[in-house]
Amino acid sequence: MSDTTSELGFVDRHIGPDARAVATLLGTIGVASLDELAAKAVPAAIFDPVTTDGIAPGLELLPPAATEAEALAELRALADSNTVAVSMIGQGYFDTLTPPVLRRNILENPAWYTAYTPYQPEISQGRLEALLNFQTMVTDLTALEVANASMLDEGTAAAEAMTLMHRAARGSSNRIAVHNDVYAQTAAILATRAEPLGIEIVTADLRDGLPDGDFFGVITQLPGASGAVDDWSGLVGQAHERGALVAVGADLLALTLVTPPGEIDADVAFGSTQRFGVPMGFGGPHAGYLAVQSKHARQLPGRLVGVSKDADGSPAYRLALQTREQHIRRDKATSNICTAQVLLAVMAAMYASYHGAAGLTAIANRVHRHAGSLAAGLAAAGVEVVHDSFFDTVLARVPARAREVQAAAKEHGINIWVVDDDHVSVTCDEATTGDHVSAVLDAFSGSAGDRADFVGADIATRTSEFLTHPAFHRYRTETEMMRYLRSLADKDIALDRSMIPLGSCTMKLNAAAEMEPITWSEFARQHPFAPASDTPGLRRLIADLQSWLSGITGYDEVSLQPNAGSQGEYAGLLAIQAYHAARGDTGRDVCLIPSSAHGTNAASAAMVGMKVVVVACRANGDVDLDDLRAKVAEYADRLSALMITYPSTHGVYEHDIADICAAVHDAGGQVYVDGANLNALVGLARPGRFGGDVSHLNLHKTFCIPHGGGGPGVGPVAVRSHLAPYLPGHPLAAELAHERTVSAAPYGSASILPITWAYIRMMGAQGLRAASLVAIASANYIARRLDEYYPVLYTGENGMVAHECILDLRTITKTTGVTVDDVAKRLADYGFHAPTMSFPVAGTLMVEPTESESLTEIDAFCEAMIAIRAEIDQVGSGAWPAEDNPLRGAPHTAESLLVAEWNHPYTREQAAYPLGASFRPKVWPPVRRIDGAYGDRNLVCSCPPVEAFA
Repeated sequence: MSDTTSELGFVDRHIGPDARAVATLLGTIGVASLDELAAKAVPAAIFDPVTTDGIAPGLELLPPAATEAEALAELRALADSNTVAVSMIGQGYFDTLTPPVLRRNILENPAWYTAYTPYQPEISQGRLEALLNFQTMVTDLTALEVANASMLDEGTAAAEAMTLMHRAARGSSNRIAVHNDVYAQTAAILATRAEPLGIEIVTADLRDGLPDGDFFGVITQLPGASGAVDDWSGLVGQAHERGALVAVGADLLALTLVTPPGEIDADVAFGSTQRFGVPMGFGGPHAGYLAVQSKHARQLPGRLVGVSKDADGSPAYRLALQTREQHIRRDKATSNICTAQVLLAVMAAMYASYHGAAGLTAIANRVHRHAGSLAAGLAAAGVEVVHDSFFDTVLARVPARAREVQAAAKEHGINIWVVDDDHVSVTCDEATTGDHVSAVLDAFSGSAGDRADFVGADIATRTSEFLTHPAFHRYRTETEMMRYLRSLADKDIALDRSMIPLGSCTMKLNAAAEMEPITWSEFARQHPFAPASDTPGLRRLIADLQSWLSGITGYDEVSLQPNAGSQGEYAGLLAIQAYHAARGDTGRDVCLIPSSAHGTNAASAAMVGMKVVVVACRANGDVDLDDLRAKVAEYADRLSALMITYPSTHGVYEHDIADICAAVHDAGGQVYVDGANLNALVGLARPGRFGGDVSHLNLHKTFCIPHGGGGPGVGPVAVRSHLAPYLPGHPLAAELAHERTVSAAPYGSASILPITWAYIRMMGAQGLRAASLVAIASANYIARRLDEYYPVLYTGENGMVAHECILDLRTITKTTGVTVDDVAKRLADYGFHAPTMSFPVAGTLMVEPTESESLTEIDAFCEAMIAIRAEIDQVGSGAWPAEDNPLRGAPHTAESLLVAEWNHPYTREQAAYPLGASFRPKVWPPVRRIDGAYGDRNLVCSCPPVEAFA
């Protein structure tokens, strides 16, 4: 870090405290330097001492830190080496025309991309409303009754549909019938998910009817991967007669024309919303969707936005049915999925809002006409068109000529899809033009292609209305859409307005220079199955990241396929199970998990068929080594893995970590180190060297990919060499193995990898280490400043915390009645987002400042917390009643203060400006405290009528 008088580099712009501020942090903590702090906090057995030039082991592979201009120039060179071809590949990914008003005001707007998951609904009403619009869009188009707030991608949504049907069928069968025309990547993910759960997949041409035998479920596709549009109503009826549920993978744009799944009585619909204005991005991130009949609503995985009411009786939005959350239900959770794709769901919802029903239908008709014109031209040229009924994809039979036709199309700058040696398919989309159709016809015939009149069966069978709510016809002009998006953003607290001190979530700066390249067309308009020759720049960027992350973590290989931390956990555990199976240890099915662990750990273990055994923790939060050894001995022959978060979820560096890993290894087990808290390790210790066999890394935490309101995320999985053969594969990427596919695209959410590449490139080895040290210093500073007001629950051997600290309010609650909820809601009146509530210990707040927050912001947070403690004391002394005080009344809206009679024992000024009007820019919460129980009892998960807001 530079002093305040020298020119600042990127590291100084990213790290909030300057040299003087760091000195203040250290003085309060009681250490002389950051290195002394590290030596006291990090156990010596795992600590990586730096070389004489300040480089930590493993980081010597990183190039010297670049400036923003240099990093962007290098990224521009990588981008320029890519070829942006016209994509007519299809297979679940389509070019789309993103309205600039959405790109500028959502994707490029920190008010949207820096927001956190809306667990504090009173200050998240904007993104909750946008997600309710998404759910309404999906339910309208699918004609089903309930949709969740997005899935990670289409393949993940299909897998969740499968397990949802398995749960709902209550064990009547372990067999599922899957149509042979689902997307290849979807089929691969289904196979991966099914095997450890004992589900048998029967793949067949379901147009011939349901095969013999019992099934709990059926999965089919509309349109199919080959482009065929089939009427599945007969299959649905047949399946229901035999006690099976039916899920349809449906293209939402096609559903503007085709009879939707709900109208043929399908139980579930799943798919992707990518073609609704979200660039292909070499595979992601994109928002998948999952919709069900209302009787299955409580089986839905992921997040569900519902309508409730606030303390004044006004309508308000919140996440509903949160008892399904992993942190509560652990291995009994409906899924391990905790990261959605909120930012991309918002994009898709606003695309639907901007175009409306008429606009979407017009786009669908144009796409369909182009496909029909292509089919007619092929037929006129003597080429066999396989399907009469299609929407956007034409399958052509060209005996032994498929590669030749593909190469000819490539000469025109167009990529088409080779199905096999005798068949190619060509997909039209929103960006397709008549000239593209002519060029493709030329590729088939070798002469100038003549577009012919539309030929093909009439697929316009939908008669029902959709997108009738005002949210989908009010915002047709750019002016109205711009103002709508601004009004929604103003209802939220994101990182652009305040520190978000969430323990375990690492809400740090997402620098503009890191974000800028993701909208470049050379990255954004790449199809994930494009020829490798089109994407050398992206592949070089991916290789750089794999190498850099390997060095940082001490592992040998990295897969970037998992598109969330939960998926990374799942992929890592699959690798462990495959390793044991390859060695003949098929009986190893026990996963040890400390009681302090993330809930997703237990949920992930359950998904790979493991039995979860909980290991006790000591009073100081550390793993109980005696209990661990007892459990290892008890399950020695069955021990598959230990999952442990390091530093622990309690925010400390456990000094027994090496002994813990050794005990598991001695019994033949593998150690999974959860990488959620890696921000306290980079440049200081490497999990791949202190005992870990595998870790997932949250790029949306430690490595600066923004949270986006609860997604996107990227959760790469890193392994030691013996697990490398078992990393995720993909059926459509020749360079990867074909087994254990976990995400729909070979490299997951590839379009946002430039963010992490730029962060590492601009920080360099010394900057990354400095970021870890300052994050630790900031957390310890907060712990010191607040300990006398709210006792810090856990510390390490030298009284230090790691990157976060847990403030214990349980005694306060017992003596005053003031709860963590009261403190969290009251912080909104001070202009702050709340810390993490009641995790990992009920009745506590977990605070993580990160390295990005300045000392001024940290001090303001501390001052707010100290002032709140004084308010608590007023309640405790009886000066304010337990049921009527500014904490219980929080948050306070402007409307709640503008009343003729103020009947509270505290003043309006105390409610709205507790530390005076000059403390911070005022953030007015848009709603009062929300009644969650009411929302769960009265489940409403789509846009309410306008009258509800009267």
